[in-house]
Amino acid sequence: MSENVALQRRTIVLLCTAQILAGLSMGGALALGAILGEELSGTASLAGIPTTVVTLGAAAAGLPLASLAAGRGRRPALTTGLVIAGAGSLVVAAAVDRGWFALMLVGMAGVGSGTAVSLQARFAATDLSSAGTRGRDLSLVVWTTMVGAVIGPAVVPIGATVAGWFAMADLSGPFLVGAVGCLGAAAVLFVGLRPDPLVVVTCETDGGRVKVSLAEGLSAITHSPPARAAMAAVVSAHAVMVGVMALTPVHMHHGGASVTLVGLSISAHIAGMYALAPVMGLLADRTGRIPVILGGQATLVVSCVVGFVFAESQTGLVVALVLLGVGWSASTVAASTLLTDSVDTARRAPAQGVSDTAMSLAGAAAGALSGLVVGAFGYGVLVLGAAVIAVLTAAYVVLDGVRDRRRTAMA
Repeated sequence: MSENVALQRRTIVLLCTAQILAGLSMGGALALGAILGEELSGTASLAGIPTTVVTLGAAAAGLPLASLAAGRGRRPALTTGLVIAGAGSLVVAAAVDRGWFALMLVGMAGVGSGTAVSLQARFAATDLSSAGTRGRDLSLVVWTTMVGAVIGPAVVPIGATVAGWFAMADLSGPFLVGAVGCLGAAAVLFVGLRPDPLVVVTCETDGGRVKVSLAEGLSAITHSPPARAAMAAVVSAHAVMVGVMALTPVHMHHGGASVTLVGLSISAHIAGMYALAPVMGLLADRTGRIPVILGGQATLVVSCVVGFVFAESQTGLVVALVLLGVGWSASTVAASTLLTDSVDTARRAPAQGVSDTAMSLAGAAAGALSGLVVGAFGYGVLVLGAAVIAVLTAAYVVLDGVRDRRRTAMA
């Protein structure tokens, strides 16, 4: 037991280190995606495509990486995803230098693999956790994502210097730095994540059986009411967050907000997403997963209501974005912890991969649809629709729990 405690601590440190290094690539992709989309395509209408491709790349990588984790362990899955992300960053750098839009999108899809790794890393932090510390351990890895999100955009000026060393375009530089970050993170996990935490816990609980199909992971979710509730909460919270976050800066800009204010609002939103993650993890451990999930959904509703009521107030919209991030944090941390609680050890990795893929797809769909909704009906309809989704999710979590308790009592 003491050996596992020491291994768990080392695992958390390694995962957090990898999150920070890989975040250099993710932060750069998010900061420059729209700019590169417009510059390389020659039209503002395609500016959002690179960011969407990153999200779709994460969704595409989620299931294969989860399958690899189920069959071989966390170390090969996470390092493979990071190597793909590093290669994708190099492709983007070359494409930007050459001015090739299509090739840049191919590279962005590879960068999306890094997002899939970031999502799965939070679950890797729970492999050796006890039920009483699972939320805390998961939230620490989520929290370090903020470091990369903050450092990534700051690397842009440094990247220009790096690009100059290779006589490449300035905007290629951040992706060269990002590639080094991803490959460095891969090296950290490949060398340090021994023994593999998932292999250790699976050997202890299931006699060494590691390989489980993705279908079994999906079955584990559909046959467990708490797991179903957890996945619903994760997917809906991400859809609400991405849909509202994607269009609020545009709405602010159209309302006269400066580029500086828009940038600060996104920074405040990111802080809301990640800064309080450890608090959400501790609350999930001490008060229970469901109360924190419901609190997160309630915060999302409040955020949307504030955005609707103060749609013409720049200050009000910034407050709404911060609350949006906090609601996402509470729901995602607690629901991810609940999902891990609710699935047996052998089927956790594939079940987690199914959840992450659904989460990424929901985010991509929400980001695409939000523009259509605002264009057809206005910003107010978008935030009210998002609030309805959060209310329905909370109702489902409560009712599914009630039905599960009734079935248990009757049995």
